[in-house]
Amino acid sequence: MRARRGVAGFFVAGGLSGVALVAALLTVVAATARVVSGTMHARFERDVARMVFNDNLQLLDDVRRRVGLSADSLEAILDAPADSAARRGVIVVSIEEHRLWYRLDDQVVFETRVATGSGKILTHERGSTHWKFETPRGRLVVVGKEANPAWVPPDWHYVEAARNRRLRVTPLLRGQAIDAGDGSAITVSGNNVVRRHADGREEPLEASDGREIVVGDMLIVPPFGTHQRRYHGVLGSHRLLLGDGYALHGTNVPSSIGRSVSHGCVRLRNEDIETLFRIVPVGTPVYIY
Repeated sequence: MRARRGVAGFFVAGGLSGVALVAALLTVVAATARVVSGTMHARFERDVARMVFNDNLQLLDDVRRRVGLSADSLEAILDAPADSAARRGVIVVSIEEHRLWYRLDDQVVFETRVATGSGKILTHERGSTHWKFETPRGRLVVVGKEANPAWVPPDWHYVEAARNRRLRVTPLLRGQAIDAGDGSAITVSGNNVVRRHADGREEPLEASDGREIVVGDMLIVPPFGTHQRRYHGVLGSHRLLLGDGYALHGTNVPSSIGRSVSHGCVRLRNEDIETLFRIVPVGTPVYIY
């Protein structure tokens, strides 16, 4: 009883002092947790970089143990026999160094320079919509492969193109006609965006990167599923799909390689992505840091 009164007395008599002490302790614990978390993240990035050149796959186990990733997607690699894991191969991309490595059978068999996300932010409609163009960090997987891929531009492409040319973004809906100002109208016919003349003739329009459909001060956004919303050549000769709209792909602007200029994907020279396309199987893990 005497001990209980002592503890209770402390909080009753100490009141605010006791509460302040507890709050201070909680603050210290939270700050320590943040520091530890930041340190573990930094160590994880460092060790993934080392993993590329390390002949011992046990380093992956070390990474997992120290950052608590026992249930992470690294599990599949760690549970496999060392020889089969090595044969599976691993792609590693360094955003800061703009480099890519493909490791197979305990050695780096391919290395090249790449372009990565610019980190820029594009806003639309007074800030209600925005996109950040950054390459995602973490573990992804090659989920598919495409030769001669076509790019279906997302909405942000048209917002960016219109802003660069000081035009208004005007979406074209199926069943809608936009007056072209010369007696014709822009509309959708089948899978084409066409110019429909007064006499009923329809003229399919052309569209490509940098050559969008423009009428007066309007930049027309073709609906999905039309030929005018499929650009060829922009993604280079091949593409390795990583899911969620991201990919490793070629480029029609080889001068961009080695820089932070993409909208999030990892760009390679066409000859380099062709090599990866040939030697990298679907299911290959891709570590981006």
